[in-house]
Amino acid sequence: MITIRRAEVKDVEAMQDANLHNLPENYSIKYYLYHLLSWPGASFVALNEKDEVIGYVLGKMADDDDEDKTPHGHVTSLSVRRNMRRNGIAGELMKLSLISLYEEYKCEYVSLHVRASNRAALHLYRDSLKFQVLSVEKSYYQDGEDAYYMKKELKNVKRVNQDNDDITIDLI
Repeated sequence: MITIRRAEVKDVEAMQDANLHNLPENYSIKYYLYHLLSWPGASFVALNEKDEVIGYVLGKMADDDDEDKTPHGHVTSLSVRRNMRRNGIAGELMKLSLISLYEEYKCEYVSLHVRASNRAALHLYRDSLKFQVLSVEKSYYQDGEDAYYMKKELKNVKRVNQDNDDITIDLI
């Protein structure tokens, strides 16, 4: 059984470990702490039956120096351990982050970057969660790979059912 809850400071090392084993972009412990302490409701972890972190989403509000003054969020990182993929965990993590950014931080939209070659992530973001590709950012990643800059309007995000921790989210 997989459970998902808000990320806490005690999860930071496990989140970083999940990142190191699954993604080419890696972050310092301070970066995770910055997110969790600044926007405690925007990041979530998925836990297995042993309460081990098997995935996470790291969300935040956009930086104050952003040209667009519309309140909006940004998904910095999403990772699920390879042996746990294709179980819908990434989608559930994203949905919870989106609804939290909408409800708690009053975001009007959320943006993210994704590697142009990451077909699974593109399917999740574009096809399942209905993010729109706005542009291609050339050589965005350290290794020179391009990124798609994607955006999702949050005006149609709502909770459909909420019984204790059982939440269904409708992303129209």
